[in-house]
Amino acid sequence: MPHFDLPLEELRRYRPELPEPEDFDAFWEKTLSAAREHDLDARFERVDAALASVDVFDVTYAGFGGHPVKGWLLLPAGASEPLPAVVEYIGYGGGRGLPHERLLWSAAGFAHFIMDTRGQGSGGSVGDTPDPVGSAPAYPGFVTRGVEDPHDYFYRRVFTDAVRAVEAVRSHPLVDAARVAAVGDSQGGGITLAVGGLVPDLAAICPNVPFLCDFPRAATLTSRHPYKEIALYLSARRGREEQVFRTLSYFDGVHFAARGGAPALFSAALEDETCPPSTVFAAFNSYAGSERSMEVYQFNDHEGGGVFLQDVQLRWLPGHLRS
Repeated sequence: MPHFDLPLEELRRYRPELPEPEDFDAFWEKTLSAAREHDLDARFERVDAALASVDVFDVTYAGFGGHPVKGWLLLPAGASEPLPAVVEYIGYGGGRGLPHERLLWSAAGFAHFIMDTRGQGSGGSVGDTPDPVGSAPAYPGFVTRGVEDPHDYFYRRVFTDAVRAVEAVRSHPLVDAARVAAVGDSQGGGITLAVGGLVPDLAAICPNVPFLCDFPRAATLTSRHPYKEIALYLSARRGREEQVFRTLSYFDGVHFAARGGAPALFSAALEDETCPPSTVFAAFNSYAGSERSMEVYQFNDHEGGGVFLQDVQLRWLPGHLRS
């Protein structure tokens, strides 16, 4: 597949002028304050996952609206002192899966929390968290659910769940609350960027080929889903473009990146038509933190760096999480 987006030298300079809502910060402050009116009620139930090297906990905590959100907490077996933690967010359509599917970070000696994504978990890895909130008409998928009002938008609930996930893992006695990082691929990368902009004291973030960035460009550049859902929605609901993109501006990874301060390791793939590289660089080039780096995979599609990127992360992240 040939490169279809801007040349790499232009990607490194690409900074779109995206309209930002004047009440962006107030919107998120009110959203998170409302969520915190509910007791976090983080519960960790130890389960037998037939894994000798990992202690597994089935987690439930209160997310957006006080709704119960599931997760897994994996600890190196027999851990007795507080550990640095990695909070992981899942790609589009997937859920927390089964404990044995994600052993990388606990094998590296970290506490590892995997958040279930509400309403997803039937595409790829399985999930266990329903989304009890309905929405107006939407194109099948998740990107246009409630997309004409930021208060009703699906990702308002997901991003709030994600912030509360950090709070939940920090509440566990075997987690060092001062050493928590966020990681994720694709949708998980977009959620990671949001959390990085909303939680000021993370130790590090690793957004890999992040989704949910530079919506105006993504919706008109790629014909792949999930961004294609926006175009298909607007093709049926003519004349709603201004309202739709205003809603999306409250959830754009570029705006969250402009508020991020933790050391950040990004990645982009130049043949990625799912999350086009210019949309990823839009967030990277806007990132406010003083320490940021980008891994570029010139001949890869949305799989990005795959296990090669994991190797980079395994060597980079400990430097920001070890005491």
